[in-house]
Amino acid sequence: MTSPDITVRGAGIFGLACAWELTRRGARVRVVDPHGVAAGSSGGVVGALAPHVPENWNPKKAFQLESLLMAEDFWAEVAEAGGGAPGYARSGRLQPIADEAALDLAQARANTAADLWQGRATWQVIDAQDAGAFAPHSPTGKLIHDTLTARAHPRKACEALALALRAKGVEITPEAAETTPTLWATGWQGLLALNEDLGRKAGDGVKGQALLLGFAAPEAPQLFVDGLHVIPHADGTVAVGSTTESDFTDPTATDDQCDTLHARAVAALPALADAPILQRWAGVRPRARSRAPLLGPWPGRDGHYVANGGFKIGFGMAPKVATTMADLILEGRDTIPEGFHTQALKRA
Repeated sequence: MTSPDITVRGAGIFGLACAWELTRRGARVRVVDPHGVAAGSSGGVVGALAPHVPENWNPKKAFQLESLLMAEDFWAEVAEAGGGAPGYARSGRLQPIADEAALDLAQARANTAADLWQGRATWQVIDAQDAGAFAPHSPTGKLIHDTLTARAHPRKACEALALALRAKGVEITPEAAETTPTLWATGWQGLLALNEDLGRKAGDGVKGQALLLGFAAPEAPQLFVDGLHVIPHADGTVAVGSTTESDFTDPTATDDQCDTLHARAVAALPALADAPILQRWAGVRPRARSRAPLLGPWPGRDGHYVANGGFKIGFGMAPKVATTMADLILEGRDTIPEGFHTQALKRA
């Protein structure tokens, strides 16, 4: 049977990842985005592919775990197909432990991680003095070190996907006629379009600001300190982010909140004090009402599908989102967790 013609609208991480998986399975795919590849929040600089804490297990955490474990093979195949460098590495993460209560909790989570993470990654408490030069100050002298957390350079990862898709003959174009089936992966503005179409809230946009510093630590783990991500990238830069702004007027403007990010990063790791600021970035991330990815058929629009709401975990979720949407579109097989499903919008 001839493979179906599928249009993917949106050239951010969800759109490109889904297009890649659909193409791998033999579908003829076209990607449409009037603004180009990674023009929205997927063109950022942070790229933390970090898990939720290993406790209170639920379908969202299980989905994320599977996606994070898929990521190494996913990005290796993308790099091989197109020759791009997504900047992926499962480099791990360090987190300071503030006090004895937090230390007890961290040690308990080491035990749950051993079970929930299927022995394929570890969460452990280590001495800060053993963590190397790229380690944050910790009041207890102890750090959480997990080996599940990974990184990818967001813009470069999207560019690598675009190269891989083009190598497979996929057109990435700014305009195309409406066809079905169509997968809508159009970011925060796509969530607003869903709100308007359905007359209820599917999600919204949350602005974030981030910094890119000139500091080479490509083999170092990333840091998570008091809600701040510090991500060493493979290209000799370190990303710092991000803010969370529900109210904003200019989606791409940076302001003094970036200075605050820099100050917090230096407080966490004084070695960054003299690192030059190479880029200030701002963008709006799509947050679904449930705060989980929003996946499934577009309610009331036959032949149209939605993959949106990546928010802060979109790059980590992308490999599993891609296979889940390909299952649905190509095979009619619905494996979407209930908390992610667009069906919930009809019941709201």
